[in-house]
Amino acid sequence: MPTRLIIDTDTAGDDCFSLLLGLLHPRAKLEAVTICNGNVPFEQQIENALYTIEVAGRGGEVPVHPGCPRPIMGRWQAATMHGSDGMSEAGFPKARQRPESKHAVDAIIDLVMANPGEISIIAQAPLTNIALAFLKEPRIAGALKHLWIMGGTDNQVGNITPMAEFNFFVDPEAAKIVLGAGFRVTLSTWTLTLKSGSLPADEIERIERLDTPLSRFFMAVTRTPRAVALRRYGRAISTHPDSLTCACALDESLILESDDVVVDVEVGGETTRGASSVYPPRMVERWPDRDANARIIRRADTKGFADMLVSVLA
Repeated sequence: MPTRLIIDTDTAGDDCFSLLLGLLHPRAKLEAVTICNGNVPFEQQIENALYTIEVAGRGGEVPVHPGCPRPIMGRWQAATMHGSDGMSEAGFPKARQRPESKHAVDAIIDLVMANPGEISIIAQAPLTNIALAFLKEPRIAGALKHLWIMGGTDNQVGNITPMAEFNFFVDPEAAKIVLGAGFRVTLSTWTLTLKSGSLPADEIERIERLDTPLSRFFMAVTRTPRAVALRRYGRAISTHPDSLTCACALDESLILESDDVVVDVEVGGETTRGASSVYPPRMVERWPDRDANARIIRRADTKGFADMLVSVLA
Protein backbone atom coordinates (compact mmCIF):
# COMPACT_ATOMS: atom_id res chain seq x y z
CA MET A 1 0.00 0.00 0.00
CA PRO A 2 1.31 3.51 -0.77
CA THR A 3 2.20 5.82 2.12
CA ARG A 4 -0.61 8.28 2.75
CA LEU A 5 0.91 11.74 3.17
CA ILE A 6 0.25 15.31 4.14
CA ILE A 7 3.15 17.57 3.13
CA ASP A 8 3.39 20.72 5.24
CA THR A 9 5.54 23.12 3.26
CA ASP A 10 6.85 26.65 2.81
CA THR A 11 7.09 25.99 -0.89
CA ALA A 12 10.35 27.14 -2.45
CA GLY A 13 13.29 25.38 -4.03
CA ASP A 14 13.64 21.80 -2.81
CA ASP A 15 10.13 21.80 -1.30
CA CYS A 16 8.91 21.43 -4.88
CA PHE A 17 10.79 18.18 -5.42
CA SER A 18 9.50 16.69 -2.19
CA LEU A 19 6.02 17.53 -3.51
CA LEU A 20 6.88 15.83 -6.83
CA LEU A 21 7.88 12.66 -4.95
CA GLY A 22 4.58 12.76 -3.07
CA LEU A 23 2.64 13.40 -6.27
CA LEU A 24 4.33 10.97 -8.65
CA HIS A 25 6.20 8.21 -6.81
CA PRO A 26 4.29 4.90 -6.80
CA ARG A 27 4.87 4.44 -3.05
CA ALA A 28 3.19 7.77 -2.22
CA LYS A 29 -0.41 8.92 -1.97
CA LEU A 30 -0.41 12.65 -1.30
CA GLU A 31 -3.70 13.50 0.41
CA ALA A 32 -3.18 17.21 1.04
CA VAL A 33 -0.64 20.02 0.95
CA THR A 34 -0.63 22.52 3.81
CA ILE A 35 1.20 25.84 3.64
CA CYS A 36 3.17 27.35 6.52
CA ASN A 37 5.18 30.53 6.94
CA GLY A 38 8.80 30.23 5.90
CA ASN A 39 10.89 30.67 2.79
CA VAL A 40 9.15 33.46 0.85
CA PRO A 41 6.03 35.66 1.19
CA PHE A 42 3.07 33.49 2.16
CA GLU A 43 0.89 34.01 -0.92
CA GLN A 44 3.87 33.17 -3.13
CA GLN A 45 4.34 29.89 -1.29
CA ILE A 46 0.73 28.98 -2.05
CA GLU A 47 1.23 29.77 -5.74
CA ASN A 48 4.45 27.74 -5.86
CA ALA A 49 2.69 24.69 -4.43
CA LEU A 50 -0.22 25.02 -6.84
CA TYR A 51 2.11 25.37 -9.82
CA THR A 52 4.17 22.34 -8.75
CA ILE A 53 1.02 20.23 -8.59
CA GLU A 54 0.07 21.45 -12.06
CA VAL A 55 3.50 20.83 -13.60
CA ALA A 56 3.27 17.28 -12.23
CA GLY A 57 0.06 16.78 -14.21
CA ARG A 58 -2.05 16.54 -11.04
CA GLY A 59 -3.77 19.93 -11.15
CA GLY A 60 -7.06 19.94 -9.22
CA GLU A 61 -6.43 16.52 -7.66
CA VAL A 62 -4.64 17.42 -4.40
CA PRO A 63 -6.04 20.18 -2.16
CA VAL A 64 -3.79 23.00 -0.95
CA HIS A 65 -4.70 24.49 2.44
CA PRO A 66 -3.17 27.81 3.55
CA GLY A 67 -2.12 27.79 7.20
CA CYS A 68 -0.24 30.15 9.51
CA PRO A 69 1.42 33.10 7.74
CA ARG A 70 3.45 34.01 10.84
CA PRO A 71 5.35 32.03 13.50
CA ILE A 72 3.98 31.73 17.02
CA MET A 73 6.35 34.43 18.29
CA GLY A 74 8.65 36.84 16.52
CA ARG A 75 8.58 38.01 12.94
CA TRP A 76 8.59 36.10 9.70
CA GLN A 77 12.03 36.00 8.13
CA ALA A 78 12.50 35.32 4.44
CA ALA A 79 15.19 32.96 3.23
CA THR A 80 17.60 34.24 0.58
CA MET A 81 18.55 30.85 -0.80
CA HIS A 82 15.83 30.52 -3.45
CA GLY A 83 15.32 33.98 -4.93
CA SER A 84 12.51 36.40 -4.14
CA ASP A 85 9.82 34.09 -5.59
CA GLY A 86 11.31 30.91 -4.17
CA MET A 87 11.73 29.56 -7.71
CA SER A 88 14.96 31.26 -8.82
CA GLU A 89 12.99 34.07 -10.49
CA ALA A 90 11.65 31.57 -13.03
CA GLY A 91 8.47 33.58 -13.62
CA PHE A 92 6.11 30.61 -13.81
CA PRO A 93 2.47 31.39 -14.64
CA LYS A 94 -0.29 31.13 -12.07
CA ALA A 95 -1.89 27.67 -11.86
CA ARG A 96 -5.57 27.14 -12.56
CA GLN A 97 -6.15 25.35 -9.27
CA ARG A 98 -6.96 27.64 -6.36
CA PRO A 99 -6.34 27.07 -2.63
CA GLU A 100 -8.97 25.65 -0.31
CA SER A 101 -10.87 27.75 2.22
CA LYS A 102 -10.29 25.31 5.10
CA HIS A 103 -7.35 26.37 7.26
CA ALA A 104 -4.35 24.04 7.23
CA VAL A 105 -4.58 23.41 10.99
CA ASP A 106 -8.16 22.17 10.63
CA ALA A 107 -7.32 20.18 7.49
CA ILE A 108 -4.52 18.39 9.36
CA ILE A 109 -6.72 17.61 12.35
CA ASP A 110 -9.67 16.42 10.25
CA LEU A 111 -7.62 14.16 7.97
CA VAL A 112 -5.55 12.61 10.76
CA MET A 113 -8.45 12.03 13.14
CA ALA A 114 -10.61 10.54 10.38
CA ASN A 115 -7.83 8.07 9.51
CA PRO A 116 -6.09 7.10 12.77
CA GLY A 117 -2.79 5.33 12.27
CA GLU A 118 -2.84 5.81 8.49
CA ILE A 119 -1.54 9.33 7.74
CA SER A 120 2.09 10.47 7.88
CA ILE A 121 3.16 14.11 7.73
CA ILE A 122 6.26 15.42 5.99
CA ALA A 123 6.96 18.65 7.93
CA GLN A 124 9.40 20.58 5.76
CA ALA A 125 8.63 24.09 6.99
CA PRO A 126 8.70 25.80 10.37
CA LEU A 127 6.47 23.71 12.63
CA THR A 128 3.81 26.37 13.31
CA ASN A 129 0.92 24.50 11.67
CA ILE A 130 1.80 21.20 13.37
CA ALA A 131 2.19 22.82 16.80
CA LEU A 132 -1.15 24.63 16.59
CA ALA A 133 -2.91 21.51 15.30
CA PHE A 134 -1.61 19.63 18.35
CA LEU A 135 -2.64 22.42 20.74
CA LYS A 136 -6.13 22.47 19.24
CA GLU A 137 -6.49 18.66 19.13
CA PRO A 138 -3.84 16.87 21.24
CA ARG A 139 -5.14 13.45 20.16
CA ILE A 140 -3.47 13.86 16.77
CA ALA A 141 -0.12 12.97 18.39
CA GLY A 142 -1.38 9.44 18.93
CA ALA A 143 -3.49 9.24 15.78
CA LEU A 144 -0.74 10.25 13.34
CA LYS A 145 1.17 7.30 11.90
CA HIS A 146 4.49 9.17 11.73
CA LEU A 147 5.87 12.70 11.69
CA TRP A 148 8.89 13.25 9.46
CA ILE A 149 10.53 16.57 10.38
CA MET A 150 13.12 18.37 8.27
CA GLY A 151 14.70 20.70 10.75
CA GLY A 152 17.49 21.44 13.17
CA THR A 153 21.06 20.25 13.16
CA ASP A 154 22.81 17.28 14.73
CA ASN A 155 24.82 19.46 17.14
CA GLN A 156 26.51 21.09 14.14
CA VAL A 157 26.63 24.48 12.40
CA GLY A 158 23.31 25.78 11.10
CA ASN A 159 22.45 27.44 7.82
CA ILE A 160 20.97 30.67 9.24
CA THR A 161 23.13 31.24 12.31
CA PRO A 162 26.09 29.21 13.58
CA MET A 163 23.65 27.52 15.96
CA ALA A 164 20.38 27.21 14.05
CA GLU A 165 18.84 25.70 10.94
CA PHE A 166 16.18 27.79 9.16
CA ASN A 167 12.96 25.92 10.09
CA PHE A 168 13.79 25.73 13.79
CA PHE A 169 15.14 29.29 13.80
CA VAL A 170 11.95 30.78 12.33
CA ASP A 171 9.66 29.17 14.94
CA PRO A 172 11.59 27.53 17.77
CA GLU A 173 8.55 27.69 20.07
CA ALA A 174 6.62 25.53 17.61
CA ALA A 175 9.53 23.09 17.31
CA LYS A 176 9.73 22.76 21.09
CA ILE A 177 5.99 22.11 21.35
CA VAL A 178 6.01 19.47 18.62
CA LEU A 179 9.05 17.62 19.93
CA GLY A 180 7.44 17.43 23.36
CA ALA A 181 4.01 16.38 22.12
CA GLY A 182 4.48 12.62 21.87
CA PHE A 183 4.43 12.21 18.09
CA ARG A 184 6.36 9.33 16.55
CA VAL A 185 9.13 11.45 15.03
CA THR A 186 11.96 10.96 12.57
CA LEU A 187 14.26 13.96 12.34
CA SER A 188 16.12 14.79 9.13
CA THR A 189 18.57 17.60 9.87
CA TRP A 190 20.62 20.14 7.94
CA THR A 191 23.64 18.14 9.09
CA LEU A 192 22.22 15.14 7.23
CA THR A 193 21.55 17.28 4.16
CA LEU A 194 25.19 18.28 3.85
CA LYS A 195 26.29 14.69 4.43
CA SER A 196 23.74 12.71 2.41
CA GLY A 197 21.28 15.06 0.69
CA SER A 198 23.58 17.15 -1.49
CA LEU A 199 23.68 16.09 -5.13
CA PRO A 200 27.13 16.53 -6.71
CA ALA A 201 27.80 18.00 -10.15
CA ASP A 202 27.60 14.65 -11.97
CA GLU A 203 24.09 13.99 -10.62
CA ILE A 204 22.96 17.49 -11.61
CA GLU A 205 24.32 16.86 -15.11
CA ARG A 206 22.49 13.52 -15.15
CA ILE A 207 19.23 15.32 -14.40
CA GLU A 208 19.92 17.99 -17.03
CA ARG A 209 20.55 15.31 -19.67
CA LEU A 210 17.07 13.86 -19.08
CA ASP A 211 15.65 16.92 -20.85
CA THR A 212 12.09 16.21 -19.74
CA PRO A 213 9.59 18.86 -18.64
CA LEU A 214 10.25 17.99 -15.00
CA SER A 215 14.04 17.92 -15.35
CA ARG A 216 13.86 21.36 -16.97
CA PHE A 217 11.64 22.46 -14.06
CA PHE A 218 14.34 21.15 -11.70
CA MET A 219 17.12 23.04 -13.45
CA ALA A 220 15.09 26.27 -13.45
CA VAL A 221 14.01 26.09 -9.80
CA THR A 222 17.46 25.15 -8.46
CA ARG A 223 19.41 27.79 -10.37
CA THR A 224 19.70 30.27 -7.47
CA PRO A 225 20.31 27.77 -4.63
CA ARG A 226 22.98 26.03 -6.71
CA ALA A 227 24.73 29.38 -7.16
CA VAL A 228 24.42 30.13 -3.43
CA ALA A 229 25.78 26.68 -2.53
CA LEU A 230 28.78 27.19 -4.82
CA ARG A 231 29.61 30.49 -3.10
CA ARG A 232 28.95 29.16 0.40
CA TYR A 233 30.53 25.70 0.21
CA GLY A 234 32.87 26.02 -2.76
CA ARG A 235 31.34 23.03 -4.53
CA ALA A 236 28.87 22.64 -7.40
CA ILE A 237 26.11 20.92 -5.41
CA SER A 238 22.34 21.00 -5.14
CA THR A 239 21.06 20.68 -1.56
CA HIS A 240 17.89 18.66 -0.98
CA PRO A 241 16.80 18.60 2.68
CA ASP A 242 13.08 18.27 1.97
CA SER A 243 13.08 15.74 -0.85
CA LEU A 244 15.59 13.57 1.03
CA THR A 245 13.20 13.57 4.01
CA CYS A 246 10.29 12.56 1.77
CA ALA A 247 12.38 9.89 0.04
CA CYS A 248 13.28 8.31 3.40
CA ALA A 249 9.61 8.31 4.38
CA LEU A 250 8.72 6.47 1.17
CA ASP A 251 11.63 4.01 1.35
CA GLU A 252 13.19 3.54 4.78
CA SER A 253 15.94 1.37 3.31
CA LEU A 254 17.53 4.71 2.31
CA ILE A 255 18.24 5.27 6.02
CA LEU A 256 21.69 3.78 6.56
CA GLU A 257 22.30 4.90 10.14
CA SER A 258 19.99 6.30 12.82
CA ASP A 259 19.68 6.67 16.60
CA ASP A 260 16.86 7.16 19.09
CA VAL A 261 17.69 10.43 20.84
CA VAL A 262 16.35 13.25 22.96
CA VAL A 263 16.01 16.48 20.96
CA ASP A 264 15.33 19.84 22.55
CA VAL A 265 15.17 23.35 21.07
CA GLU A 266 16.48 26.61 22.51
CA VAL A 267 13.88 29.38 22.52
CA GLY A 268 15.40 32.03 24.79
CA GLY A 269 19.06 32.45 23.91
CA GLU A 270 20.26 35.67 22.32
CA THR A 271 22.77 33.92 20.05
CA THR A 272 21.43 30.36 20.31
CA ARG A 273 17.73 30.83 19.53
CA GLY A 274 16.52 27.96 17.37
CA ALA A 275 19.47 25.71 18.21
CA SER A 276 18.64 22.02 18.50
CA SER A 277 20.37 20.00 21.21
CA VAL A 278 20.62 16.30 20.41
CA TYR A 279 21.34 13.99 23.34
CA PRO A 280 22.95 10.84 21.92
CA PRO A 281 21.98 7.43 23.34
CA ARG A 282 24.93 7.22 25.75
CA MET A 283 23.89 10.57 27.27
CA VAL A 284 20.19 9.68 27.41
CA GLU A 285 21.10 6.79 29.67
CA ARG A 286 22.66 9.26 32.13
CA TRP A 287 19.38 11.21 32.37
CA PRO A 288 16.69 8.54 32.70
CA ASP A 289 14.01 11.22 33.13
CA ARG A 290 14.53 12.28 29.48
CA ASP A 291 12.94 9.65 27.27
CA ALA A 292 13.96 9.55 23.61
CA ASN A 293 11.52 11.66 21.60
CA ALA A 294 12.86 11.19 18.06
CA ARG A 295 14.76 8.94 15.74
CA ILE A 296 17.48 11.01 14.10
CA ILE A 297 18.86 10.02 10.71
CA ARG A 298 22.66 10.07 10.86
CA ARG A 299 23.40 8.86 7.33
CA ALA A 300 21.34 8.13 4.21
CA ASP A 301 21.92 6.54 0.81
CA THR A 302 22.74 9.50 -1.45
CA LYS A 303 22.88 7.42 -4.63
CA GLY A 304 19.59 5.69 -3.84
CA PHE A 305 17.98 9.06 -3.14
CA ALA A 306 19.32 10.49 -6.41
CA ASP A 307 17.97 7.48 -8.30
CA MET A 308 14.53 7.97 -6.76
CA LEU A 309 14.49 11.66 -7.67
CA VAL A 310 15.67 10.94 -11.22
CA SER A 311 12.96 8.30 -11.65
CA VAL A 312 10.33 10.95 -10.91
CA LEU A 313 11.92 13.71 -12.99
CA ALA A 314 12.21 11.31 -15.93
